[in-house]
Amino acid sequence: MAEGGGDIAALAKEYSDLRPVVEEIEGYRSLLADLAEAKEMLGDPEMRALAEDELPGLRARLPEAEAALQLSLLPKDAADGRPALIEIRPGTGGDEAALFAGDLLRMYQRYAEARGWKFEILEESVSELGGIKEAVVRVAGQDVFARLKFESGVHRVQRVPETESGGRIHTSAATVAVLPEAEDVDIVINANDIRIDTMRASGAGGQHVNTTDSAVRITHIPTGLVVTSSEKSQHRNREIAMQVLKTRLFDLERQKLHDARSASRAEQVGSGDRSERIRTYNFPQGRMTDHRIGLTLYSLGAVMQGDLDETIDALIADHQARLLAEMNG
Repeated sequence: MAEGGGDIAALAKEYSDLRPVVEEIEGYRSLLADLAEAKEMLGDPEMRALAEDELPGLRARLPEAEAALQLSLLPKDAADGRPALIEIRPGTGGDEAALFAGDLLRMYQRYAEARGWKFEILEESVSELGGIKEAVVRVAGQDVFARLKFESGVHRVQRVPETESGGRIHTSAATVAVLPEAEDVDIVINANDIRIDTMRASGAGGQHVNTTDSAVRITHIPTGLVVTSSEKSQHRNREIAMQVLKTRLFDLERQKLHDARSASRAEQVGSGDRSERIRTYNFPQGRMTDHRIGLTLYSLGAVMQGDLDETIDALIADHQARLLAEMNG
């Protein structure tokens, strides 16, 4: 019975994915039929004036309909509709990098709220000054991974740190990794391949959150991946840690596939290369620059408040243009 339910769910998803393509095809065919009909009407003296009125508008719609149809036929990333895990860590820059990592965490939280997505912090390690040493967040909602996947990479900040008395501008950085959440069918973990340790959970500054050994650390022996979770419930920690581990292993598999496919072609935006510097946030000039597509916005305050749609839309458009060029090449 469960298997049948799975088949129905898979078919429903396939139908949902194909429906926009079918609608674009039907719309394009309908436009071509209208054009053909209007051209025929030119030969009818009584209908000629009407046809001459209609034809310019129909012809003007044709390139737009062709472009929309091409976009709908582009290869889809099967993970686009999935929830995502966002991992944020400070890079170079010490305390200021940790504070900036915290700013990025809040930026994504506000963006998620604006889009009506669910934003759940799974793991958060806070520095003494209130920055972030590490944060792992699960974001769920419509098209989450499709819109967030281009955020992976090094985010650089230029500003005067709160801790700087001389007013000098410092440059520091934080890394962001966005991973599509793994489903149970994606990754099967052999019990012999993991080691689970429990330990005492601790909060910011090292003080103990509670006196029970509730924190869980899972080590995946074949890859050396280590995942920890420090919620108050040990049972919940195991669930979280296993889900994060599956997602990271799934991401490794996706990276291997991607590397194999892109070995013979230029890298594309959104390749997932997390060592790439993708964006600079310049506070003195109120400027945000995305280096991959040469986009500069002088609305840094709004961006840090979660106004990311303009940037993400531009990244998606650039990615689609590259795919179209590849498909037509």
